[in-house]
Amino acid sequence: MRLPWPNPLVKVVLLLYGYVMSFKKHLAWPLIFCAANFASADTLQLKDAAAVTGKILAEKPDSIVVDVGYTVLVVPRSAIAAITRSAGVLSSGSPAGALLDVTPQFYTAGATASPARDLQDMVKQLGQAVVQVRTPEGLGSGFFVNTDGYLITNFHVIEGETEISVEVYSQVNGQLERETYKQVRIIAINKFHDLALLHIEDKNAPKFKYVTLGSADALNVGDSVFAIGSPMGLERTVTEGILSTKTRELEGELYLQTTAQINPGNSGGPLFNMAGQVVGVTNMKIMFGEGLGFAIPVELVKNFLDHRDAFAYSTDNPNNPYRYLAPPSFTREKTSGK
Repeated sequence: MRLPWPNPLVKVVLLLYGYVMSFKKHLAWPLIFCAANFASADTLQLKDAAAVTGKILAEKPDSIVVDVGYTVLVVPRSAIAAITRSAGVLSSGSPAGALLDVTPQFYTAGATASPARDLQDMVKQLGQAVVQVRTPEGLGSGFFVNTDGYLITNFHVIEGETEISVEVYSQVNGQLERETYKQVRIIAINKFHDLALLHIEDKNAPKFKYVTLGSADALNVGDSVFAIGSPMGLERTVTEGILSTKTRELEGELYLQTTAQINPGNSGGPLFNMAGQVVGVTNMKIMFGEGLGFAIPVELVKNFLDHRDAFAYSTDNPNNPYRYLAPPSFTREKTSGK
């Protein structure tokens, strides 16, 4: 839930449930390891099953520039299915050998989970991609989905707000540095799934660290998971637990239930599997219980991002993705003599 600021307040609904804290075809390309080429060149796997091998010279928002030896090619990102780096690491930051389902121009998602990794190492790496989202009325968490400053949070964290700031924590020369960005624009919202897409537009904004989206469907009950967020404003807090169930129905929606502690301020933050992939977005808990936290499955996040144009934020109707017509009033009609 969104952590109110400065007065503590927790939104609740009946039944003791804490209120929300606050077709595209997926192309999966197996990576083929060829020692000579892999060690010395980058490979762009194209959607028509062809590939381009060479040295990546530049990455632009809409294209990749590749030196193939005798010429330089500009390859549109819309034609790219996956990118393999010569260093053995994919452009997403995923370990080489992971099976990818990629929308290269916006976010990266793992179609299958990579092997489990050390939690401490993952926290150091992933912590820079998790942010604190602040508004005049409260705060929550969020996470970057690409290097260009696009981030996911909960809708209720920014509901009714236009003045939004994002705090980013970066490792610089071994030291943690906090940077606040205040030029934040709302790109898309889905009130019904409690999701919002924001974009940092400060002129001095660098390229940001970002996460890989995993698969909640690939999880098993009892699998270990962990969350990173800002419960009660305590930024960069890590909590670990297990997946209690994958299909907890609450008010007509299915959520992941976890024993990882979720508190006000965690809203909009990522829930990770032990491969360091996002499997959910934390958004609520049962207020009068312990170890009863919930997260929005990452499949809904992918769908939201894939169809973000359909959920584009409108200043004419900022709090709701749909505009409803007012019902006719019998009293008003009678009074007017109609």
